[in-house]
Amino acid sequence: MEVILKKDHATLGYEGDVCKVKAGFARNYLLPRNIAVVATEASLRTLKALQKSLEKKKVVRKGDADVVKAKLEAATVTITMKVGENDKLYGSVTSQTIADALIKDGFHVQKRDIIMEDHIRALGVFKVNVRIYTDVIAEVKVWVVKE
Repeated sequence: MEVILKKDHATLGYEGDVCKVKAGFARNYLLPRNIAVVATEASLRTLKALQKSLEKKKVVRKGDADVVKAKLEAATVTITMKVGENDKLYGSVTSQTIADALIKDGFHVQKRDIIMEDHIRALGVFKVNVRIYTDVIAEVKVWVVKE
């Protein structure tokens, strides 16, 4: 089933995007919460009329994302962890840990926006990617130090 998003959705896309979703997801979640409408000929015509204002919003969001990217790349995050013998970490640094540290520093990021191949399990300096907008990704330095 095709739907047109009326609001931004974390996994589907941004306002005005046409997405293909399962019928049950649309009927039970998106439509009752007024997040999307069914993509009919009439709603697609309405979308084309609103396309200019949506494009302006996207340009503004991308500009804001570029500013946030510059601030994030200039910032460094320090995470203190307990260590055992031979500087081996107790546990690991996850995307949630990094998100919490960034929130303390005043950045609004969510766990799912942090792109990591694997958890960090050692002391040192690591580069972690943070998705800010669709195609805007910032690289943040994460310092993992002893407690």
